[in-house]
Amino acid sequence: MTDDSLKPEDLRLPANVTARRVVVDAAQWRACAQRLHDQGAGLLTLWGTDDRDRDGVFRVFAALLLPDQVVVLEHALAGGHTVYPALGHLFPVADRLQRALYDLLGLRADAGDGRPWLRHGGWPENIFPLRRDVGATQSYAIHAKPYPFVPVSGDGVHEIAVGPVHAGTIEPGHFRFSVVGEKVLRLEERLGYAHKGIAKRFDRLPLQEGHRLAARLCGDSTVAFSWAYCAALEAITETELPRRAAALRALALERERIANHLGDLGGLGNDAGLAFGLVQFSSLKEQLVRLNQDAFGQRYLFDYLLPGGVVIDLGARMIRSMLDEVAMLEQAVSSLRAIFDDHAGVQDRFRDAGRLSPELARAHGAIGLVGRASGIARDARIDLPWPPYDVLQPRRVLRSEGDVAARVQVRFDEIMDSLRLCQSLLQTLPEGPGLVPVPAAPPGRLGLGLIEGWRGPVLIALETAPDNRVRHCHAHDSSWQNWPLIEHAMIGNIVPDFPLINKSFNLAYSGHDG
Repeated sequence: MTDDSLKPEDLRLPANVTARRVVVDAAQWRACAQRLHDQGAGLLTLWGTDDRDRDGVFRVFAALLLPDQVVVLEHALAGGHTVYPALGHLFPVADRLQRALYDLLGLRADAGDGRPWLRHGGWPENIFPLRRDVGATQSYAIHAKPYPFVPVSGDGVHEIAVGPVHAGTIEPGHFRFSVVGEKVLRLEERLGYAHKGIAKRFDRLPLQEGHRLAARLCGDSTVAFSWAYCAALEAITETELPRRAAALRALALERERIANHLGDLGGLGNDAGLAFGLVQFSSLKEQLVRLNQDAFGQRYLFDYLLPGGVVIDLGARMIRSMLDEVAMLEQAVSSLRAIFDDHAGVQDRFRDAGRLSPELARAHGAIGLVGRASGIARDARIDLPWPPYDVLQPRRVLRSEGDVAARVQVRFDEIMDSLRLCQSLLQTLPEGPGLVPVPAAPPGRLGLGLIEGWRGPVLIALETAPDNRVRHCHAHDSSWQNWPLIEHAMIGNIVPDFPLINKSFNLAYSGHDG
């Protein structure tokens, strides 16, 4: 595959991340995707743009992730066409991405599932919100239709509908179980209830303000998404991030990872009947976010990162407090891990539940924590390291069993390594500024930000408009890859184990739905 399409400056990434942008026609779109698939690439995300105001065409983009680089395929649909070649036969995650792209922009893949995904009757079938002629504030009467779930029939088969409204503060999602006796034959998900229209909100937003919206895509991944946005803008503007700012961002990202893993381990213990685990891990997480409040001014760091650096530096007192916290957490988490590992009842619930085999994980493109628990050795902090991960050297955490127990062990291992990284960052915090100015961005530039969040890689694809504003911004959460895999992991399990298996994945509704 050759890259003779666009000048190198037309695709901007951090300097140590290799990327290519390749403009293709329909036949080349298929051929390039096939070749990248054969080379071991996974489909990271798919998006489209309405460029009829600029050159009269729609465009569709696919970002594919190889172990050592990102390749962006770009296909212009000339002559008013709105159909492009499907990728679902190569990358199963493409199916839902293609459905969402049609709901939002009216670009249809030439094969695959034609059911709606995000629309939910919230706008008419002939309206596509991401088109330039559709206003951001338009509202419509609801035209909801029954969703055509795939039926399962046979002797003794019946259906159980769960959601979309759940108890407590859980976000909405519908799960349709087809069961015989206690065993699950099939699970089908229906998501999209938390769709917020983020991509439309980005349009024409000042580039220097977009990081705040990115941080609010998903409340438990604020650092990952805001860093991805900032990285894209900094690449476009050729802004060199100070080493101190990079270290402080990494500290915030690792603390976000630790906080979420602590919360998940408490919830998993509770779902397995060990309420003691919920109390202990919830207490540890609360202490961590309280120290966030003291150090950064927020419990969850929605506004800590901004283009060019960070808002607040750390003084000597806070560095000492965080180092003390690292020591406390290392001891407390190690003790709780021993309790989990030695508790026969907990291990009976964890082992072999919701198993996702390495073969199935590879075939369906599992990513992030879920992939690493099923033998997929990918972590962007290691494979495509950006400062300061180019010198930090995170450890590659890996399990092969693919069950709830494996996903629990990955969380424990990642907590311990994140604590090691935090200690290193705090002890070797570089001198220098925590913030530098970011110049105005030239129009017509495309930049990518790829950050390994606690669930997996998140991506921001940012295109600039005149007047230092956003022309397009596409955000991708790794939950897109992993939601379909819960359907496979549930087969052969019993319905009462769904909360435990679902929690072991703990995928985003909000970040996924956008």
